[in-house]
Amino acid sequence: MTSVPNPPGGNVAERLSRTAGLFPDQLALIVCDQHGHSTTQHTFRELDELVDRLAAGLIQQGVSPGDRLVLMVRPGTEFLALTFAMFRAGAVVVLIDPGMGLRRVVTCLEQARPDGFVAISRVQWARCLYRRRFPGARLNVRVGGWAPALCSYRQLANTELTGFQPPDILSQDPAAIIFTSGSTGPAKGVEYEHGMFCAQADLLQTQFGIAAGERDLPGFPLFALFNVVMGVTSVFPDIDPTRPADVDPRHIVAPIMEQQVTQAFGSPALWERVGQHCREHQLTLPSLSRVLSAGAPVPPHVVESMRDALTASGADIHTPYGATEALPVAVISGRNIVSSTASRSATGAGTCVGALFPEIEVRIARIDDEPVKSFSDLQLLPLGDIGEIIVRGPSVTKRYFQRSQATALAKVTDGDTTWHRMGDVGYLDAEGRLWFCGRKAHRVETDSGTLFSVPCEAIFNQHSAVRRSALVGIGERPHQRPAIVVECHDPRGPSESLAKELHTLAANHSLTESIESVLFHPSFPVDIRHNVKINREQLATWAASQPASLQHHR
Repeated sequence: MTSVPNPPGGNVAERLSRTAGLFPDQLALIVCDQHGHSTTQHTFRELDELVDRLAAGLIQQGVSPGDRLVLMVRPGTEFLALTFAMFRAGAVVVLIDPGMGLRRVVTCLEQARPDGFVAISRVQWARCLYRRRFPGARLNVRVGGWAPALCSYRQLANTELTGFQPPDILSQDPAAIIFTSGSTGPAKGVEYEHGMFCAQADLLQTQFGIAAGERDLPGFPLFALFNVVMGVTSVFPDIDPTRPADVDPRHIVAPIMEQQVTQAFGSPALWERVGQHCREHQLTLPSLSRVLSAGAPVPPHVVESMRDALTASGADIHTPYGATEALPVAVISGRNIVSSTASRSATGAGTCVGALFPEIEVRIARIDDEPVKSFSDLQLLPLGDIGEIIVRGPSVTKRYFQRSQATALAKVTDGDTTWHRMGDVGYLDAEGRLWFCGRKAHRVETDSGTLFSVPCEAIFNQHSAVRRSALVGIGERPHQRPAIVVECHDPRGPSESLAKELHTLAANHSLTESIESVLFHPSFPVDIRHNVKINREQLATWAASQPASLQHHR
């Protein structure tokens, strides 16, 4: 197996043609049923030819470079082919996670001001229902079934290629608008250029030594785009990727085994289910060389259960750190977590997210909630000091779509380059590793100093009765009163002595000695997608409303 010799930058669709030229008969994608058996498969040559026909059809229907087209189809052939066809035609692909709920999806779609929808029939009918909110949506393609649209996917796929000449697309041209999940704030459309996608694929391939001819199971379908660039076969499982916490683990394990998958990407919620399933049934996954998990913090028990299932020489789970606006930034292996950093994390050091990817730069700046126009205006902090994480590199995006205020808050200009403010706090250690200490918005500012969520919560999470905890601030910064909210493993709630035991834990550690209030919550509000990200803002409001009799004070 070899790597695809990709030059830096360029149109993502050109990368597909290059891959098809090098490995024409290699499978580009395999769509599986619940048992892991192939139901559909295409070689890279077949995929490239299909993309040509779809792109030609889109152009014949009136699609021009820069047109924004919402893509909402199921993972598999149509998703991969249509995405690259839109790239080839010069259209801007708009991608939104439908798992965020109908109301928020419609709001995001309205923000995107789409010129059309390329979507399954159900979405096309929804477009008709909300047509007043999408007045510019004229370039509509239905995929499967019937709904009002300009044409169908099948018609596009049968387009004649006589005289077809795709437009010239450069690396700095817009390629996509990808909306953030909205789990840590309002969902925003992130503008991607073609060169940024290429840079992401190159960074991942270099870091992990991914070779052409490998097979990847993309639990998050967007990552199949990188596989095409790298000459890797995408194996699509029969799951709903918008609800990883509800996935039947058998529908992940089966295609891994049947199709001899060598790499798999998914959220921590997905790997928690798979790891638990493998432990319960004493299963191993011998073909897997690497498991990647991102999108939310990866609990140590998930790292351990997945490492137990990996038996290939050198196989491991890796947890890349980043965001929709800047991915990838850093990465750490499960081996390093277990042997080196987990014990420090448990005692309040934060979560080590690892060493930086090549070409990625990270700085730690003094925390500031206001816009920072220029890099020279930042106050940079020394190693070991907790501050705001800012990132620069070839895969870092430059702006949000039609959100100038959000762009001003998140982006910092440095000559002709852009730094992204991650919205996270953390520090760099003497070895150059990045440590994550929570979201900037979740810090608690008291009269005696600032508390950060991840280090403080780790102290309380040591207690065997605590399932998870959340640091919240009651009142306004900088005079907040810190409180810890606890969700217990036992659904019946806390024992009579638990509050006292937690107070003792807090008093014995310098990070938490100022926390004098403990509250118990039956079930934390968490994000729909990962079932991990705690809505601390909602918990803070709840905590402030609790009567004094329910607040266990030291």
